[in-house]
Amino acid sequence: MSIHYEVISEDNIHCIKDLCNELMAYQKSKAHTHPEWFDNMCFETRLIPSVKSAKANYIIIARDDNKIVGYAYSNISEKNTYSGGFATLEPVNFFDFDSVKNDDVGCLSQFFINEGYRNTGIGSVLFEKSMDWLSSFKSISDLFIFVSNGNDNALKFYLSKGFKISHQILDGFIIVLRNLSALT
Repeated sequence: MSIHYEVISEDNIHCIKDLCNELMAYQKSKAHTHPEWFDNMCFETRLIPSVKSAKANYIIIARDDNKIVGYAYSNISEKNTYSGGFATLEPVNFFDFDSVKNDDVGCLSQFFINEGYRNTGIGSVLFEKSMDWLSSFKSISDLFIFVSNGNDNALKFYLSKGFKISHQILDGFIIVLRNLSALT
């Protein structure tokens, strides 16, 4: 296994379409609360709109030779981006806007590694590179990660990296994690 990491441009995101769709299927397979909400989630309905609405995007992939085996997608967005509908007809706020210090927030939005490559350190590298990029924005003090219900391995991973559970939304469909500095 010879893993190489590469930051890709927004123009090249189609190279992670299959992985993004695998992520949606994986999340559905783990969900115990509203797994049917994942039925309409895919590359075209999740990643593309997020990239288009963000102020800044960071997409990093992990390659084993020529095969893309994982990716992380992070963004800087206006905090108001995180209000509105999400897989439901009802509006939802992903966090308490008054608790956010600035107009913009950082988010590790998508993160996926092929099953045969998990627990090899790839996730930690993708995570650290994403956090380095997010922390390069001095105007951002609030970082969020949204974990789908049932994805216990992801939840444990992010907790081990210093994020804390803030709250749940949509009756537990999503667990909202926040960086420690934003909680103090």
